[in-house]
Amino acid sequence: MDIKIKNAIISVSDKTGLVAFAKRIAALGVNIYSTGGTAGALENAGITVTKIAEYTGFPEILDGRVKSLHPKIHGGILAKRDMESQMVQLKENSIVPFDLIVINLYPFEKVIKQGGVAVEEAIENIDIGGPSMLRSSAKNYRFVCVVPGPEFYGTVLEELEAGGSISFVTRKMLAMKVFDKTAYYDSLIASYFHNLIVEQGEEKYPGKVSFYFNKKQELRYGENPHQSAAFYTNPDITVSGVSTAKKLHGKELSFNNILDIESAFEIVKEFDNPACSVIKHTNPCGAAEATVLSRAFLDAWAGDPVSAFGSIIGFNRALDKKTAEEIVKVGFVECIIATGYDTDSLDILTGKKNIRILETGRIPGDEVYDYDMKRVIGGVLIQERDRKDIDEKNLKVVTEKKVTDEELRSLIFAWKVAKHVKSNAIVIARETKIVGVGAGQMSRVDAVIMALNKAKEKAGRAVLASDAFFPKPDAVRLAAENGIRAIIQPGGSIGDDEVIDVCNLAGIAMIFTGIRHFKH
Repeated sequence: MDIKIKNAIISVSDKTGLVAFAKRIAALGVNIYSTGGTAGALENAGITVTKIAEYTGFPEILDGRVKSLHPKIHGGILAKRDMESQMVQLKENSIVPFDLIVINLYPFEKVIKQGGVAVEEAIENIDIGGPSMLRSSAKNYRFVCVVPGPEFYGTVLEELEAGGSISFVTRKMLAMKVFDKTAYYDSLIASYFHNLIVEQGEEKYPGKVSFYFNKKQELRYGENPHQSAAFYTNPDITVSGVSTAKKLHGKELSFNNILDIESAFEIVKEFDNPACSVIKHTNPCGAAEATVLSRAFLDAWAGDPVSAFGSIIGFNRALDKKTAEEIVKVGFVECIIATGYDTDSLDILTGKKNIRILETGRIPGDEVYDYDMKRVIGGVLIQERDRKDIDEKNLKVVTEKKVTDEELRSLIFAWKVAKHVKSNAIVIARETKIVGVGAGQMSRVDAVIMALNKAKEKAGRAVLASDAFFPKPDAVRLAAENGIRAIIQPGGSIGDDEVIDVCNLAGIAMIFTGIRHFKH
């Protein structure tokens, strides 16, 4: 059933396109009712407006906090036009039946994102009347058309000007958009208050949680072609990474690309010097830190050049010409994510049609991360992200052999990479470059075997990092037999003494961190 539009309420904070929209519906004979600044803007444009206060006979009070919360407003919106008794009640109470409600909300999100905003100012930007009118209109979409934002003006005008009415399908779609918007709006407010509580040292994990994400793009498919997928991002987060990156070149990102890109960039963010990571299936097959970016790339690629084919590459610096030239020499690369690109590097890389190029901008030193969430069927696990780093002062050398400064630097590098490798995780490094990785193995011995097989002869005089303790000395004995000269691990096993004895017999240095980095 289509509906004719006779009476409209317009009350908006975002006045984009407002005057043009109002002029066009007024030209169709629609009576416009409005409040405050919206009414003033329409009157200044020469549009006839009935002010809500004049219609209700009740003034705006409390500095504008109460304007539209009145039975003559909500009665006119909520009345069922096909129920004679309700229409009689409207007539008896001199209530106008409203057919079109054009509302957008106080800019709460915009205000809180400005930074340094006082709590009182944020609270004053929590809209009350707007959501109430939106929800009333959406609930009664059989008889009322609600317009929750300027982006819908064109759709409504097209139907009105073509046939003088609004279709049922459009009204139902707009009602759905309303509940999307009000749910999002309320989730922002709930999140804001939750953050205030957390800052006060109170409840960190409330009894109920709501997370809201905006759809960034639909994906061709998910992990596999028979799975549909889409990419949603949290609008509250300002962290640099795949969610906020700008795509400069190449095909659309796939589901798997997005996961790998996040892994690639999170690794290089661990390092202060120029760093590069090479990712396959969310694990690093290579990573390196160097004095110049091109050297970091070459060292990272050399970590496992066979696995690196079709990889995702991450950089914590802007790419220069030399690095881009080295990238195009090595073979097929799926994606690159970096803080930026100079003109020469971009010209070189865009010569490869299929490569996807993403730019994050500068990595902030005070990034605010959201929670880490892992989905299970019927539920979700929520935890803090693993942002903990080691302090060199707290490292404990537990063997007779001490570590040299060079070994310590290499051990810390390997440890930072191991944090981003799926458990069980073993990382073997020389200097500040990875030469072997064992990822996602069911036993730590298997992880060591895999890493040693990747490293081959490079394991000699290298160092090894383990994301968790060694329960038995077998894996450590294997590392010693293959020339590993120093190990870093959390410690804390009942078998620590045996492990330390093996290291002492083999002349290996070992450091305990006291920190574990499982990654499932």
